[in-house]
Amino acid sequence: MTLLDVSDLDAGYGDLQILESVDIEVSGREYVTIVGPNGAGKSTVMRAICSIATIMDGEILFDGTDITRMNQAEIIHHGLSYVPQSGNVFTTMTVRENLEMGGYVLDAIPPERFQAVYERFPILEERADQKVGTMSGGQQQMVAMGQALMLNPEMLLLDEPSAGLAPSLVDDMFDKIDEINEDGTAILMVEQNAKEALRRCDRGYVLAQGQNYHEGPGDELLADEQVRRDFLGG
Repeated sequence: MTLLDVSDLDAGYGDLQILESVDIEVSGREYVTIVGPNGAGKSTVMRAICSIATIMDGEILFDGTDITRMNQAEIIHHGLSYVPQSGNVFTTMTVRENLEMGGYVLDAIPPERFQAVYERFPILEERADQKVGTMSGGQQQMVAMGQALMLNPEMLLLDEPSAGLAPSLVDDMFDKIDEINEDGTAILMVEQNAKEALRRCDRGYVLAQGQNYHEGPGDELLADEQVRRDFLGG
């Protein structure tokens, strides 16, 4: 069953159009990756879904509900959480305070929500009282993902989760994303490490110049000679 249905999406910023007639679908529990060159509009897709970018035309349905011009708080309540590429943590606050901010729309955060995040990222429990600004990039990314998971979303949107991470940490981050998906959360991810992302996902979309270029199972896109030549470095 389709969980997210983006159809004929035109979007951008103010009067500047970035996306033209973009279509994206994600089923429940599915893991989908968007790849493409810099400037292709990948992050704009994510921001449009979350009502951050300007939507000029098209429709976005989430679990059958039209969220095209819904405000961000309402979208969160419908079960969709977003982790932007940067500015995704409160550096002067502790780990626990950051997680509390992730559940800010709740009247009270059930203790089991904290425990579920700590089980996913044990180091966050160890560092619960540490200021996030003193943590490594990889640990901060775990905090950002933990925030997004505090509401137990049906779908997690991840914008360049491996950006800025040391090479030794990239596989660990992808492993965590795999685990989140395996436990039932649908994933829509934009990722610069296109080969690794396509290797792990169920399906992928290739964007170029703000438009759909190609789509298919991740392994098929990896094997496609033209996709490899044009977008994956051969």
